[in-house]
Amino acid sequence: MSDINNLPKAEGKEEIKKDASHSDNVLEENKSVETNHSETKDTPSVSEEKTIDKNESASDDIKNSDKQNDEVFNEIEDSNAEDAEDEGNKERHTIEVKAYDTMSLEALTIELERLVKNEKVQAIKSHVDGINSEFKDKFQALLDEKKEEFLNDGGDEIDFYYVSPIQKRYKEAYNNYRKKLNDHYQNLEKNLKQNLADKLEIIEELKGLINVEENINTTYKHFKELQERWRTTGPIPRDKYNNAWNSYHHHVEMFYDFLHLNRDLRDLDFKHNLERKLLIIERAEELAADDNVMRAFRELQELHKMWKEELGPVDKEHREVIWEKFKAATKKINDKRQVYYQQIDKVYEKNLEKKLEIIESINAVTAQGANSHNGWQKKIKEIEDLREQFFNIGKVPREVNESTWAKFKESVRTFNRQKNAFYKDLKKDQYTNLQKKLDLIKIAEDNKDSDDFEVTTALMKKIQSDWKKIGHVPRKDSDKIWKRFKAACNFYFDKLHATRNAANKESLDAFNNKIALLETLKNLKPVADKEKNVESIKEYINKWKDLGRVPNDKRYIEGKFNKAIEDFLTSLKMDRNEVEMIKFENKLDIINASDDNKDLDNERYFIRKKIDEVKSQINQLENNLQFFTNVEDDNPLVKEVHNNIKTHKEALKLWKSKLSKIKELY
Repeated sequence: MSDINNLPKAEGKEEIKKDASHSDNVLEENKSVETNHSETKDTPSVSEEKTIDKNESASDDIKNSDKQNDEVFNEIEDSNAEDAEDEGNKERHTIEVKAYDTMSLEALTIELERLVKNEKVQAIKSHVDGINSEFKDKFQALLDEKKEEFLNDGGDEIDFYYVSPIQKRYKEAYNNYRKKLNDHYQNLEKNLKQNLADKLEIIEELKGLINVEENINTTYKHFKELQERWRTTGPIPRDKYNNAWNSYHHHVEMFYDFLHLNRDLRDLDFKHNLERKLLIIERAEELAADDNVMRAFRELQELHKMWKEELGPVDKEHREVIWEKFKAATKKINDKRQVYYQQIDKVYEKNLEKKLEIIESINAVTAQGANSHNGWQKKIKEIEDLREQFFNIGKVPREVNESTWAKFKESVRTFNRQKNAFYKDLKKDQYTNLQKKLDLIKIAEDNKDSDDFEVTTALMKKIQSDWKKIGHVPRKDSDKIWKRFKAACNFYFDKLHATRNAANKESLDAFNNKIALLETLKNLKPVADKEKNVESIKEYINKWKDLGRVPNDKRYIEGKFNKAIEDFLTSLKMDRNEVEMIKFENKLDIINASDDNKDLDNERYFIRKKIDEVKSQINQLENNLQFFTNVEDDNPLVKEVHNNIKTHKEALKLWKSKLSKIKELY
């Protein structure tokens, strides 16, 4: 006989499974038992047989006991119906049920592989069903997205085909599960048939006990052995269970009728059954105080199974008392279970409210839409955050689970359709952008070998700037065309830099030589002959030009040279305009040597502007003189105006001379 201390204890997370049979309260069934008790106060009404002292047969009490037990234990038997054929099913309660709706395709595959590898195949059916449902939904969503992308890229629907490595891996794991499950049920069917044959054999042996002429103690011992064999034989086919069970108990009753001839053995059996049932009651009362409601209920199922299948009747004086105690403990556990389900229902209802709010938020984001790539990227991020929140909320009531999931999927798909419509139009622009960039690539490749650095450098910089302004191209072409464009530009600029590096060396040599020439000029002493001094200065200017250009960051030396020329000429007491013209001729030579017509044009424009300004000032001064009527010429104000006019006319003459010099260069 099974020991009460060896009852299986439920471990791990609870599986929230609210079957229809579980929704009925055990106490509702117990009420029928209590009614039977009240109606038969003067006769035994609990599941025990009468004593021999009352001269009533034990079989009548056992029949009454079975009838009432059937009423009380209906819910417990429904919960154990699967275990009647497959004992491994009860182990499903100890396997963690994860939040499959929050897991990725890869995570679902890994979890399926783990379950198939590490757990009994008959214990994971509900887990596999949950995983399979989630995998199908999520893979279908992925397939829809890939199909939309394919069609948006211009593909034909009939040509669409998508294969995922994770799908192949999942199918292998699922097929492995199906094979193991099929093998299990084939073995199970074989075992069930053998167990049925063994139990029928036990029943036949029970039939023969009352006809055996041997010592009653020996017969009783044989009877107990048959009971133990019955308990340890194992499950039988469900459709044979009731008939076999009823036949077995019928012949057990027959044996007890036969056994009433030996009261000592009968009392001994009553005592033993009482001890075991008291232990069951004690354990049931402990479970009634257990905070883990679902674990307590599952173990209660085992206790009821032991009470019914493994133990016989007790003495009449204890029957009502122990049954009421067991019933009271059962009621407490069942009441706590009902409260637990009510609390779970409230949590699920709250989860439903949150999920519906998220669906509304997704619809609101979709309604807002966007008009740019960056705008849609922000919306995509918002949707991803909302999806993550949805998956992390938890379960909702089972009756709305499918409809809620369908609403969620539809809201996300509506967003994706709107997003894809935008990018479909955007792809048209991208193909236009692609052609524009291909045109720029042709320009770059056609000019990458050019030696006309002045013109080509500006061109290359311009097409680089234009490239940045064009915008996105199809992703499949982006890297390829960028590499072509970059290669052509790099080829040209590498060549340019190599040429400039060589020129920089010459410029640096020119700089060093000009420093030496500048020191010589600073030490130049004027002679008595003015013409020789001017000629000497012009020789220095020519030498300076012949030395060549200096690096851009050292062009300050040109200013120092001009300052030295000016200082020397000033020391000669020469006419100011003459000095200016010598300096201007030197400046023109420098501009002309650079071969930059733009600088020469700018200088001519500047001189013309100065000529116009001076003419305007002279006219203004001459107009001012008309206001001085009846004023003597020696008047200080009049004299100042005449002096200003003279100064401006001399400046005008100088500017006109400079303009003539520039014209000689064209």
